[in-house]
Amino acid sequence: MFDPEELAAIREGHESWESETYGPTVERFGERKDEFTTDTGGQAVDPLYTPADVADLDYDEDVGFPGEEPYTRGVYSTMHRGRLWTMRQYAGMGTAAETNERFNYLIDQGSSGLSMAFDLPTQMGYDSDAAMAQGEVGRSGVAIDTLDDFETVFDGIPLDEVSTSMTINAPASVLLAMYIAMGDQQGVDRAELRGTIQNDIMKEYIARNLYIYPPEPSMRLITDIFEFCAAEVPKFNTISISGYHIREAGSTAAQEVAFTLGNGIQYVEAALDAGLDVDDFAPQLSFFFNAHNNIFEEAAKFRAARRMWAQIMEERFDAENPKSKQLKFHTQTGGSTLTAQQIENNVVRVAYQALAAVLGGTQSLHTNGKDEALALPTEKSVRTALRTQQILAHESGAADTIDPLAGSYYVENLTDGIEEEAFEILDEVAERGGMLEAVKSQWVQRQIQDVAFERQEEIEAGDRIIVGVNEFEVDEEPEMDLEEVDPEQEQEQIDRLEAVKADRDAEAVEDALAAVREAARGSENVMPHIVHAVKQYATVQEICDVLREEYGEYKPGR
Repeated sequence: MFDPEELAAIREGHESWESETYGPTVERFGERKDEFTTDTGGQAVDPLYTPADVADLDYDEDVGFPGEEPYTRGVYSTMHRGRLWTMRQYAGMGTAAETNERFNYLIDQGSSGLSMAFDLPTQMGYDSDAAMAQGEVGRSGVAIDTLDDFETVFDGIPLDEVSTSMTINAPASVLLAMYIAMGDQQGVDRAELRGTIQNDIMKEYIARNLYIYPPEPSMRLITDIFEFCAAEVPKFNTISISGYHIREAGSTAAQEVAFTLGNGIQYVEAALDAGLDVDDFAPQLSFFFNAHNNIFEEAAKFRAARRMWAQIMEERFDAENPKSKQLKFHTQTGGSTLTAQQIENNVVRVAYQALAAVLGGTQSLHTNGKDEALALPTEKSVRTALRTQQILAHESGAADTIDPLAGSYYVENLTDGIEEEAFEILDEVAERGGMLEAVKSQWVQRQIQDVAFERQEEIEAGDRIIVGVNEFEVDEEPEMDLEEVDPEQEQEQIDRLEAVKADRDAEAVEDALAAVREAARGSENVMPHIVHAVKQYATVQEICDVLREEYGEYKPGR
């Protein structure tokens, strides 16, 4: 870095430039805005950054080298030069057969990982024939009632050759059990199964509200999964600690990092309280972040999060295994940034967001379809989204060198700023008794809601331009080909479920559910019993209802 005399000279030169060159120009012609800030109204953006803005940066301590602590520049030594990120397109189409068709299409088009979206009844632990499921079966993703549905989804797809991510939380134990049962059917060694379950109930209490059980038993289920997978499915990521939905709810980039890592801390503490060793389960923790439009802020956010997690795991939890300190993450482009107006503009937004994720060192990436503000993406828009990643990988040069924005005075300053603000938020969380207590009291939710409200006010006042929405509008929109869910599919799914129930061994199902109940009531790990139950074709709701009866349902504020 620069010595004190050089820094003093740079500061003097900066002041001279501001007073003699920049200032008079601004005074004469003005600037586009009175104030420039990062994307979500976070840090102020100065007109120019110099070495003086990163004067306290210690290269070895703060930046380092890829694959080495503090992992600011990446968790692997070769990063995307050695292996490109996993191109994991999110898909889940009404029925299991349609989802199988879409998965095979994505694999044929070059997708290197599968990502499974479930409909709302499945996410809430209800079967397709439940009264609560009426009108929602297969609408926001695939309907999964029994292992029979999984058998159809993964028909012809060898689980030892693909990595599968499942966006499932409250019933995560059940869907993971189905995936393991499918692997057993295919003769795949459990130690070779690869993928991720989201399994992040904390962010459901914060941002999405797709929870079932109260926090304490929910944490017990999560730690049971940690323990079971460490022994049985060591290559499967047992949780994807998600900042994505926190950002979608309206948070700033710094809040996204702080609350996500705060949730991570809560899960680690719960696992330690359950008697697990940090280096046994921490290597299987993974994270899930959003990518919004400000390329520099997003890349800096990812760099800051890696550095923070390494520090947290070493200083707070005494982790010794390097893999326990490595923040590995999936990125999805920002669904909340997509507009229903001029949907072609969304292709551009997604491309820039994907670029930010790649520059920030993501391990896997989902790019949204342009039409997702209106419906499930069509096959054509999914292909364009996947091609966006492939062009980035093979034509842009963004993947050819590691952490290319490192050393930028602006990006390093942003990285430091996001880290500093995120740690300040975590300090306040700690003062409130930790994330669980801060969520129960609704403090976390209010912090996010305040930012979301301010941002919407800026959009409505025209202070924040959204192209095609409050500026550069057009009078008419062309007709669009949108994906539609056939309403007859709901009855077809119910008929399919009834056929499975009629064909299974009812007594074996009852015995399996009784074993799940006994484990849930006591201290035995529930996962082996859930795996056995799904193999008997017990339904998602039947298993979740056993847990509902034992644990109750969560009612916020009570």
